[in-house]
Amino acid sequence: MPTWGAWGARLRSQLTAARAQLVRWQGRPAGEEDPNRAAGGRPDPRRSLTWVPMFTGEVPAVDLRRPPWPGRRVEVGRGRVHVRETPSSSPLEAAPVVCVHGLAGSATNWTDLAGVLAVRHPTLAVDLPGFGRSEPPDDFGYRLDEHAAVLAETLRRLAKGPAHLVGNSFGGLVCAEVAARWPELVRTLTLVSPAVPDLRPNPGRLSEPRYPLTFLPVLGPRVRRALARVPPARRAEQLRQLCFARPELVPTHRLTELADELAELGRNPWAGVALGETSLHMIRSWLASGARSPWRVLRRVRTPALVVWGAEDRLVSVRKATRTALALPRARLLVLPRTGHVAQMEQPVAVGRAVLGMIDAVANGRWEPDGGNSPTSAADTRVGGNVLRA
Repeated sequence: MPTWGAWGARLRSQLTAARAQLVRWQGRPAGEEDPNRAAGGRPDPRRSLTWVPMFTGEVPAVDLRRPPWPGRRVEVGRGRVHVRETPSSSPLEAAPVVCVHGLAGSATNWTDLAGVLAVRHPTLAVDLPGFGRSEPPDDFGYRLDEHAAVLAETLRRLAKGPAHLVGNSFGGLVCAEVAARWPELVRTLTLVSPAVPDLRPNPGRLSEPRYPLTFLPVLGPRVRRALARVPPARRAEQLRQLCFARPELVPTHRLTELADELAELGRNPWAGVALGETSLHMIRSWLASGARSPWRVLRRVRTPALVVWGAEDRLVSVRKATRTALALPRARLLVLPRTGHVAQMEQPVAVGRAVLGMIDAVANGRWEPDGGNSPTSAADTRVGGNVLRA
């Protein structure tokens, strides 16, 4: 009968064989040090999916009274794209950060973040065709690939080299599409609550519960006319309640600015069509299979990437955050507590420091994560050694 010592020796032998098999699968010779582990054999937290290096230099304080940055219309392809520009306060020349809004959004969504990033980089906030002040071309179809093609042409026209792309919600899908199809245009990619497939039938995800009825063949036109009559102030309040985790913290004057912008945009004959058609094509993209699936698109992105998510996002669940970050081959994940769907507006300093930290880490060769293999919980986000509970 085997003794306890014999059982222990057999177990140690089996563990040694299993470890040798594992390192062979990983492509490392047995005995070679695992680059993902620090001295002493413990996992190196800096290789974790959720370890995000933050910029520690001085950044300007957020001025909530600041109006939107000035903009101009630029000839791009077959149309004109409206872009708001924020100059950099740094004497050093740096690649621009190009920001792309989500559905029902515009370039004004980036006012505060652009002010933070200005410490190092100029910022270009783009209005997608049919949104903000960008009038769509006559034959524009509002498909995801069409929006991406316009953004790519805008980068060629204005960035004069690879840029740092930042996209929120639907804008995150557009930026990911650009990074996958035209990697030469993108230095880094930041996705803020990207609109990855999320087909939960939850009316609480909508600012207006009647909105799904607009797609019905008979009832749809009548519902669209009714929604067009909703006062801009009420629509602004609906968006505030839906998109922000702490809507009471949105200043009154910012809510008034949003209502005024919605009133201005509502006078554009293309506004309703742009929102409806883009929403429809986005949902169709969620149902796509094969190479057109958004998850497959993310896997084709070879650019260093940062995924930022609000822990209290009601539009796209934070449960999608880990899968999104793992789908990107070179991504890290930052989950911000007490934050909703528009982290760049709710937490501009935290998001700005994360973006600048990524840019510095990439430049210094310190960005590459280990693909999520470090033993950290998906509910934790490690930032500079601290854990932010999601």
